[in-house]
Amino acid sequence: MKKSLGPRTLLHPTPVLAIGTYAQDGQPNVMTASWAGLCCSMPPCVAVSLRKATYSYGNIVRRKAFTVSLPSEQHVKHADFFGLITGRGTDKFAASGLTAVPSDKVDAPYVDEFPLVLECELLHTLEIGLHTLFVGEILNVLVDEKVLTPEGMTDLKKLQPLVFQPDLQAYYGIGECVGQAFSIGEKLQE
Repeated sequence: MKKSLGPRTLLHPTPVLAIGTYAQDGQPNVMTASWAGLCCSMPPCVAVSLRKATYSYGNIVRRKAFTVSLPSEQHVKHADFFGLITGRGTDKFAASGLTAVPSDKVDAPYVDEFPLVLECELLHTLEIGLHTLFVGEILNVLVDEKVLTPEGMTDLKKLQPLVFQPDLQAYYGIGECVGQAFSIGEKLQE
């Protein structure tokens, strides 16, 4: 039997992402977001929901661009820090000791130490309620070579991405592979 919990933001897990933007004065900024995910394959797009009150919201609206940097488990403290304070009065890159790198494709910085980066141009904006959904077209993906397989694909075990459990407000790593997509289900057809 299932228990009703009512309407809540409860989907497990959500990604832990660092959204990079430039402020009006050109100062690099980064914030942690978990209300996000891929939303289209052609063109490749990612959607990120931010509250209007965030510093990054205004930066995205002005610059029409953002990056998505994926922190690994070793950077859990940095990822949490990026979500704790605003960039309005704090240089989060300087305070964290991490490096802001200007994107070659869009008007936004990314976190150099994080192993995977999506460089995104703002494609659509949708006002939902407390949050605004920003859809960014992924113009380029940057990946540290050390997290790639010999075939040039990302290796999740090497990437070690963080996920967030909203109701417990806790970060987790990713477990073992439990099956190959688009094939394990075929066993039910036998």
